[in-house]
Amino acid sequence: MSSLSTAQLILNASSQLTIYVSFIILFSGIFGHIANIFVFSRLKIFRGNPSAFYLIAESIADILELMIPFTSRIAISGFNNDLTQRSLVWCKLRPLVLQSITLVSLSIVCFSSIDQYLTTSYYPFLKQISTIKLAKILITISTIFWTLHGTSVLFMFRIQSTYGCNIYNQNFSNYVTYGYYVIFTGVLPITISTFFSVLAYRNVRRIVRRQMIIRRRKLDQQLTAMILVRVGFFVIMTIPYLLQRIYALSAITNDSSVISQAIVQLIGNITLALFYFNYAGSFYLFLISSTRFRRQVKHVFINKCWKVCCKKRLRQNQVGTLTQCSASEYDLQSI
Repeated sequence: MSSLSTAQLILNASSQLTIYVSFIILFSGIFGHIANIFVFSRLKIFRGNPSAFYLIAESIADILELMIPFTSRIAISGFNNDLTQRSLVWCKLRPLVLQSITLVSLSIVCFSSIDQYLTTSYYPFLKQISTIKLAKILITISTIFWTLHGTSVLFMFRIQSTYGCNIYNQNFSNYVTYGYYVIFTGVLPITISTFFSVLAYRNVRRIVRRQMIIRRRKLDQQLTAMILVRVGFFVIMTIPYLLQRIYALSAITNDSSVISQAIVQLIGNITLALFYFNYAGSFYLFLISSTRFRRQVKHVFINKCWKVCCKKRLRQNQVGTLTQCSASEYDLQSI
């Protein structure tokens, strides 16, 4: 088999992988985040809790991440339909949206880990810092800041015949490589979220010794465990993509082997898929890591939703009694 045919085989495999995995990530991610929003907003125990508010905000940001930039990546990588090569407006707008939403989502991950540390702290003055009002302010500021930060790409991206829609300013290219990828999407959020998640975990281990309401103690333990698992998953999924992007943007090679180029593209698609799993898997991580969350999901989707459906059906048919539909298996206050 010639090197050209081998390279084409690798590229075909890469394209098929992109298409199938991307659709799995897209639909499972959107469903999972809608489920997150529904559970955290419907259950009374989460209302007024800043950490739950951060998780809702992150789910909204991740839905936008999957629906706008990710669908564009599916069209480019899976179907070779790159609108950025034909439309200057989309060439400039797409990286703006991509950078802004990505950095907002990562900021919320950091905020949630910091908030959980404050919530579980032994010191009352640190607990008082954690409020819904502060959460709304931080999310608003981060959204405005990262949107303004992303406007720089409007002036730096251009369409040329050589490489299409790309950055043609070397200084800005260096900033994207070492500033955006290395610091803002890599080292900074990984360091902050990991550090405060570990501190929150240490606080939770000491909660047992304190005189606290059992329901509040269980909620703190649950949210800390969920956020810790979320941060760990984020770190694992982000590092391979981060390293690949740094290599792709900064490495200079004279290797013209088509097989090497095909392998690099395959690795890039794999790491990209891992990276976007980070924006799609939080609901399923919570289900796996928390028995309490599984009960809460069951309560919301089976008991509460089923009860509403039964009420509507009984009102329409005027048959049966309300108690025949469903009774809540888990009391809302004990979930």
